Amino acid sequence: MTSLLEVDDLRVTFPTRTGIIEAVRGVSFALGRERLGIVGESGSGKSQTGRAIMGLSPPQAIVTAKKLAFDRIDLLSVSSAQRRALRGKRIAMILQDAKYSLDPVMTIGRQIVETLRAHEKVGKAEARERALAMLEAVQIRGAKRVFDLHPHEVSGGMGQRAMIAMMLIADPELMIADEPTSALDVTVQLEVLSILDKLVAERGMGLIFISHDLRLVSSFCDRVIVMYAGKVVEQLKASELGNAEHPYTRGLLDCMPKIGANRHPLPVLNRKPEWAA
Repeated sequence: MTSLLEVDDLRVTFPTRTGIIEAVRGVSFALGRERLGIVGESGSGKSQTGRAIMGLSPPQAIVTAKKLAFDRIDLLSVSSAQRRALRGKRIAMILQDAKYSLDPVMTIGRQIVETLRAHEKVGKAEARERALAMLEAVQIRGAKRVFDLHPHEVSGGMGQRAMIAMMLIADPELMIADEPTSALDVTVQLEVLSILDKLVAERGMGLIFISHDLRLVSSFCDRVIVMYAGKVVEQLKASELGNAEHPYTRGLLDCMPKIGANRHPLPVLNRKPEWAA
């Protein structure tokens, strides 16, 4: 399988008054046109890994890697203009909680049209038609009505669909989804995952699915990376997640609810210093 994205020894550090904070420490993986899950606790470096790939790390962050390449393009050496041209057009990212990611003073339709016209030379009428078609593709009923609504006028699930539509309108080859279902109820989660699954299959995209939900990732993704304290502690097929060997992954699995099992006392994840070494 040809790699769409190659990450080798990615590191993201933040200088502070009290010293250097290493948010991402030596992360390495390759991604083809598949669904790759990245799991771990809050603060494990999942989102910072995705942001570093996108070029969205904060200005004070120091991002280094032996190799960070998308379709053989060195993402660390390209100019800012080239990076902006890639971002949104060929690489897109769904951020957590669409209500806070969408512009509150612009209508949903205007934001989707703006994204398309930033990357393609299309007229207003064509851009509107393509935006409406994309809203329908992510299973939004009454696309014309939603097109003219502001983000605060739609539900969480509909806002997340609108965010997905905005990220897909330019037909990217790589999608990074940062906990796209964490703020949604279970039924809406399944609908959003079904949309992403269909789009990956039909468009041949590569998908990085960032989540803290191991059960969700094991059923949705093809492969899984487990992160702890900024490092990758284990990589395995999603179907084999139940057979994970690293004690941190085993601890996360043991903490998940099990119907009919005796859960007293409740399992506790005992973190060991050597996991972060």
